[in-house]
Amino acid sequence: MRDHFELRDGDAAGRIGELSVPRAGVTVETPALMAVVNPNIRTISPARLESDFGAEILITNSYIIHKNEDLHETALDVGLHELLGFDGAIVTDSGSFQLAEYGDIEVTTREILEFQREIGSDIGTPVDIPTPPDVSREQAERELRLTEEALADAEGVDTGEMLVNAPVQGSTYPDLREEAGRHAYATDLDVFPVGAVVPLMNNYRYADMIDAVAAAKRGLGRDAPVHLFGAGHPMMFALAVAAGCDLFDSAAYAIYARDDRYLTVRGTEQLDDLEYFPCSCAVCSAHDPDELRAYGDEERERLLAEHNLHVSFSEIRRVKQAIRSGNLLELVESRARGHPAMLDGYRALLDHAEQLEREDPISKGSFFYLSAESARRPEVRRHHERIGRLDAGETVLLTQGGKPSGDTYDAAWRVVPPFGPFPRALSETYPFTAEVPERTDRSAYEAAAEGVSRLVAANPETTFVLAHDDWPASALARVPEGVELESLTGESRAEN
Repeated sequence: MRDHFELRDGDAAGRIGELSVPRAGVTVETPALMAVVNPNIRTISPARLESDFGAEILITNSYIIHKNEDLHETALDVGLHELLGFDGAIVTDSGSFQLAEYGDIEVTTREILEFQREIGSDIGTPVDIPTPPDVSREQAERELRLTEEALADAEGVDTGEMLVNAPVQGSTYPDLREEAGRHAYATDLDVFPVGAVVPLMNNYRYADMIDAVAAAKRGLGRDAPVHLFGAGHPMMFALAVAAGCDLFDSAAYAIYARDDRYLTVRGTEQLDDLEYFPCSCAVCSAHDPDELRAYGDEERERLLAEHNLHVSFSEIRRVKQAIRSGNLLELVESRARGHPAMLDGYRALLDHAEQLEREDPISKGSFFYLSAESARRPEVRRHHERIGRLDAGETVLLTQGGKPSGDTYDAAWRVVPPFGPFPRALSETYPFTAEVPERTDRSAYEAAAEGVSRLVAANPETTFVLAHDDWPASALARVPEGVELESLTGESRAEN
C-alpha cells in the first residue's frame, strides 16, 4: 500500500484523494490541476497561481533549468521554491519531452533525479521514453524496456523525501499499457503518469486516450495516484477523472493565450470570433471581447491566460463536487455532448463499464437517464449481474404499471428501463429511483429486456409475465421464449 495517497470519495473510477507530499510539507487534494511553469517564460507568476487561483501544486521542467547556466546555479543556490516563488508542491519533468522532440538529451536518469533532489523538487521524474501512438509493436516493446530500465535506475537513486514518478508507456497497445502499469506499480516509486497521450489529444482521439488510461489502470493498484501527462484542456477533465486520473498538467492556459485562443468547457474559441464572453470569471466580467482585443499583445496574452486558468480550475472544482454528489457520469455526459470526439471518448469509457463497476459506489445520488449511452452505465451492468441471485418464486408478473389486485401471481416486480425488473421492496433504493424521460429511447428498453433475460435464466422453473408499455420490437426480441407478453397499451396478450 502507498501510504502517501488516501482515497476520500469516489464515483465511477473517479475519486477525491489526498496526496501527501512530504518534502513540501503539504497535502494536495486530487483531482488536481498542475499549471506548467516555464522557468524562462512566466505568463502568470507562480505566486499568483497560488494566491489568485488556489494552485496547490505546479510542474516545471528540470532539464531546462539544468541546461541554463544561470537558472542552474540559482536553483542550486536558493532552491526551486525560492526560484519560482511558490510555497506549494513542485513537480519536475526530466527532459523526456525534449528527448521525444529532438531524439537525444545530455542527461541520465540518475543525473537528473539527483539534480531534482538537489534543487528541492518535491516530485521528480526519470528519463523515460515517451513512445508516440501508432508505432510498430516492435518499437513500442523496445522503448518500453528502456523505460523499465529507467524506473530501475530511479529506484537506485537516493531521493530522500522527494517522491518519484513512474511513467506508464506502451503507445496504443492496451496490453503493453497494462503490462507497463503492472511493472511500474511493482516498483517502490510513488506517482504514475500515463505518458505520450498528448498526440492523441491533439488529434481529438479521446477514445484512444481512454483506452490507454483504462489499460494502464488495469495494471495499477487502486492506491496508485495517476497523472495524465499533458492533459490540460478543461473540456476533458471530467472524462479523464471518471476513467481514474488524479493529476493533470496544463500548459494550454498559456500556449493558447499566445494564439488568442479562449478556453471553454465545450472547446476552444478564437478571440476574434467572440462577440460575447460565455463566462463570469474576473477577466470576462470586467471586459468584453472588443476591449480585450484592443490591448497590446502582452496584456491581452496575460488576461487570456488568466481566463483560461479560471475556467480550468473551475472545472476541476465542478468535477470534485460531481464526485461528492454522485453524478460524475452525468457531468461527463453533458461534456460529451459538446464535441463529437468527446462523445467517442465517453462511449469508449462505457466500453470499460465492467472495470468502472468494480470501483463505482453501490449507492450515491440520483441516476439521470440522459441518452442511449446511459443504458451502458456501470450501475445498469451491476444490476444485471446481481439480478440472477434473487429467487423469483413460481409465478411472477414483471410490470411497468402498478401492482395489480386480486391476481394469482406470487409476486409483482417493477420494471424500469434501462435496469429491467426488480422487487418492489427495492423501489426506493439507488439506482431504481432513476429519473427516466417519458420518451424513453430504444436502448433503454433493450437494456431492460437484458435484465429480464438475466432473471429468467437464473429462475428456469418460474413462470413470468411481462406487462410492458409498448416496447419496440428490438427489445421484445431480446425477451426469452416462454415469457408471456402483455401490452399495457391495451393490445392482446401473447407468448414470446
